[in-house]
Amino acid sequence: MSRQYFGTDGIRGTANRHPMTAEVAMKVGMAAGIAFRRGNYRHRVVIGKDTRLSGYMIENAMVAGFTAAGMDVFLLGPMPTPAVAMLTRSLRADIGVMISASHNPFDDNGIKLFGPDGYKLSDEWELKIEQLLDEDLSARLASGETIGRAKRIDGVNERYVEFAKRTLPKELSLEGVRVAIDCANGAAYKAAPAVLWELGAEIVKLGVEPDGTNINRGCGSTQPAALVAKVREVRADIGIALDGDADRVLIVDEHGDIVDGDQIMAVIADAWADDGRLAAGGVVATIMSNLGLERYLGARNIQLARTKVGDRYVVEHMREHGYNVGGEQSGHIVLSDFGTTGDGLVSALQVLSVVKKQGGTVSEVCRRFEPVPQVLKNIRFSGGAPLEKEKVQDAISHGRQRLGNSGRLVIRPSGTEPLIRVMAEGDDADLVTTVVDDIIGALRQVAA
Repeated sequence: MSRQYFGTDGIRGTANRHPMTAEVAMKVGMAAGIAFRRGNYRHRVVIGKDTRLSGYMIENAMVAGFTAAGMDVFLLGPMPTPAVAMLTRSLRADIGVMISASHNPFDDNGIKLFGPDGYKLSDEWELKIEQLLDEDLSARLASGETIGRAKRIDGVNERYVEFAKRTLPKELSLEGVRVAIDCANGAAYKAAPAVLWELGAEIVKLGVEPDGTNINRGCGSTQPAALVAKVREVRADIGIALDGDADRVLIVDEHGDIVDGDQIMAVIADAWADDGRLAAGGVVATIMSNLGLERYLGARNIQLARTKVGDRYVVEHMREHGYNVGGEQSGHIVLSDFGTTGDGLVSALQVLSVVKKQGGTVSEVCRRFEPVPQVLKNIRFSGGAPLEKEKVQDAISHGRQRLGNSGRLVIRPSGTEPLIRVMAEGDDADLVTTVVDDIIGALRQVAA
């Protein structure tokens, strides 16, 4: 069965347009509620969201669907994705939901589903739910006396704040550290500043005034220019940029230079290896992580395992093979000692812990390797299968030959947008650029 609704990170699309409509959201609630009924007890689901205007519409539609399926609903309000995953387990829910399109613009939205263990659903579970979406579920809904109830619960933000603080040693204080934190006008706009302040940091806040339409707009990990400027302006020791649902992070050093997810993984893996905490002798990353990271870790006898793009696939590999550090270049960092999904704030705290322990500046601690020249370009397509065209295949084949064994070429459709992503890397920057441009040119010709 082909996937009609779920992509690499749940269901995502333009709000109020198929599939991100109230009708589909309600049906997802019904289908997921039916799929996760496991006995005669009162089943429960937790629902969190980011700050998008359309979150109200999707949330209410899903409440209708879940209660119709006989599930009690606990509404968390705006909460980071990792907090929803944590609370799914903490509250012993049968399923967790995060309503968010992550780093996308405000007029998109999405639905991410977590199982009772706090992990994102597997492909198999998503396919089960997709199959139910195409069926008439009326006969499988709850009877009148078993319809679910819904309520908002208090104190969940405080739970996550305390959880995040406990990921650091008790004796560690951020007193004397000036932190500029950009919450992308998103889900962590309350929690992230609270955690840093309670740990003793002096904080300068950006992106903490959500209005429903300004999430990720000119702020956050995908548009860090404002944070870079603020770090330089206030002479901050570190800048932390989260995205709309706070499951990814980028760091800005004291000079205003950006530290990406590959460097963050290197910092944490190095520190944990020194402390004897690094499990399975390695790190899990995706095919998009820089070749420089692989070479750096290899020189330290730390293995780099690669997966296809998507933090869920990183997590699946980590669980299967026993790793406790993984992530993506984009800043999804998964530390399974603490959580079941990417957590931008907790990852930033781990970097701060290393900085404090080593006594250096962020630029000294977080520049572990020189990245291999890497070029990534996207091209939008409206349909069809442009990657299967002979002209494109010839360009790809020629590019691989030119890069040889000293580089890598990755071409893939985006799982969340109608884009084809072309990435090449190698020691020769000019060659890498030429290879990418040639393939993009071929794609543009067949897509015209």
